[in-house]
Amino acid sequence: MKIVRDEKLIKRNGTIGQYTTLAALAVLGVGMYISLQRTDLFIWSLVALISGFVMTQIGMYYTSRFGRSPRPDEQLDAALKGLPGDTVMYHYVTPVSHLLVGAPGIWILEPRHQRGKVTYERNRWRLRGGGFMQAYMSLFGQEGIGRPDIEIANDTNNLQKFLAKRMEGQEIPPIQAALVFTSEQAEVDAPEAPNPSLKIKQLKEFMRQRIKERSVGPLALEQVKAALGGEVDEETAEEADQ
Repeated sequence: MKIVRDEKLIKRNGTIGQYTTLAALAVLGVGMYISLQRTDLFIWSLVALISGFVMTQIGMYYTSRFGRSPRPDEQLDAALKGLPGDTVMYHYVTPVSHLLVGAPGIWILEPRHQRGKVTYERNRWRLRGGGFMQAYMSLFGQEGIGRPDIEIANDTNNLQKFLAKRMEGQEIPPIQAALVFTSEQAEVDAPEAPNPSLKIKQLKEFMRQRIKERSVGPLALEQVKAALGGEVDEETAEEADQ
């Protein structure tokens, strides 16, 4: 399996997350100090606390995706290690963050790092449990379960538009998507979800089953790879161990 990633973007965004988080702590500290020591400056204290909270969200967003170790792209690579050599895993070099193109077909992979029990009932995602840390992080808005179905729909639409421009009238093969939970403390029970939802340790076997189905022919896959090639810096390509 070939892996293609934008290392410069990952490094840049990881740095943004690190420094934004540090700045947020400083701003929150100033806001707390003013609120306790200078009650006459309440408005400035409120501004500092709100600004610090917003900066915290930004820092958490970038850190969870680009500063955490292992990063989501690294976890996906490790989970898929050993797939056929004609499979390519694209990270941050296409209109979607994580795209798999190869024998299993064309798959948008949406990683999530929630802990606890994840369910999909009555067209709604729910997250239960996860312990104190999950509750703490949820309080501050980090890694909420959100609406991954909407995100996947948007990503699919963006990728289809991109390929339509690049493939110049050629038929675009079916684009599929899977929601992948990367935490070992995640429990997934979502058989009715609009997209396959599974733990990362199940991902390779899931893709092997898709290979057996072979829903996209080799020629169509090569056409898609050629269309994506304009976005790929060959210096970032690496071969995963078989």
